[in-house]
Amino acid sequence: MLPREQGPLLKRGVSEMPIVTLMGPRQSGKTTLVRHQFPGWTYVNLEQLDLRGQAIADPRGFLDRLGKGVILDEVQHAPDLLSYIQVRVDELGGNGHYILTGSHNLLMLRQVSQSLAGRTYIQELLPLSATELLAARLLPGTVNEWIFRGGYPRLYGPGIDPSSWLLSYIQTYIERDARQVLDLRNLDHFAKFLRIAAGRIGQLWNQAAVANEVGVDAMTINSWMNVLVTGYIVFKLQPHHENFTKRLVKSPKLYFHDTGLACALLGLRKAEDLAAHWARGALFENAILADRIKSAYNKGHRPDLYFWRDSRGLEVDLLEDGPRRQLVELKSASTLHPSMFEKLREYRKLYNRDADYTLVYDGPHDGERDGIRFLNWRSFLTGA
Repeated sequence: MLPREQGPLLKRGVSEMPIVTLMGPRQSGKTTLVRHQFPGWTYVNLEQLDLRGQAIADPRGFLDRLGKGVILDEVQHAPDLLSYIQVRVDELGGNGHYILTGSHNLLMLRQVSQSLAGRTYIQELLPLSATELLAARLLPGTVNEWIFRGGYPRLYGPGIDPSSWLLSYIQTYIERDARQVLDLRNLDHFAKFLRIAAGRIGQLWNQAAVANEVGVDAMTINSWMNVLVTGYIVFKLQPHHENFTKRLVKSPKLYFHDTGLACALLGLRKAEDLAAHWARGALFENAILADRIKSAYNKGHRPDLYFWRDSRGLEVDLLEDGPRRQLVELKSASTLHPSMFEKLREYRKLYNRDADYTLVYDGPHDGERDGIRFLNWRSFLTGA
């Protein structure tokens, strides 16, 4: 098993709360992690129809038979079970009774979030981060290979072809889950929607335009997008609403949690195809942003990430809010050019307060120009 940074956090959660909830996309390593961290616990996978049927038909009896110290995998299949778990942990008192995993964002399911309130330690596990790959000596040597392969743990095992595995993932999990949740009758339209979404990485999300391109109504696109968001396939980066007397955009930008999936949807079949691909810059931006979210989750933090853009088109790719604001511009080029620093300089004039400014690129050198750091992508993400 590849070591995961969230292991100690889960141990702490079990000691502090009656329930630990671990969410994340399918195949991100949730089951492997919890079973490795808690080998003596009873493991139940609610993907299995017979066990799911028991949990739904007789939840009290189901929980009685399991006892304490139980891992319930893919619990989104039996959301009503959570109400019975709530009663059970309240009766038992103490901590460390249940670990729940889900490949959907359980907090977006109303009945689940109500049952878990105040009783669970919550973590989200995404595919492998750059620091996790570096620690395992698996971080690819080039940014193209890293973008193309993505971070799903299975892709770092021997003899796995990333393109074939990711295409299978799309068919086996994304399309299957969409069919179950949405009762899809025309999978071709949904498949087209996935490809269009991959082609709009880093762009302002325009639901009406996508609906027109796919050939369905805007409400359908909204429901499909919700499935991708709750299933940890895509995320929307929100604009930062600090108005320096200029009107700001209000639409979010679309990104994938894993660039390997995006590459597969864009028809890329090997890392070398990225070199001259029209979407390389957007995929580079996506990879860095997605890794910042992973890094926050792996530290037990909620990511406080935005982009900033005004009505003139002045834009900064990443704004990390905190005690000291961080502004980051992302460029996939390997050669520094003075124009790369212009947006950060413009923002600095408007903000006129202390902040950190960084340019991340694919070049070999780290340094500073006019108070703005420039870092290779590996240095920025891992400190290496």
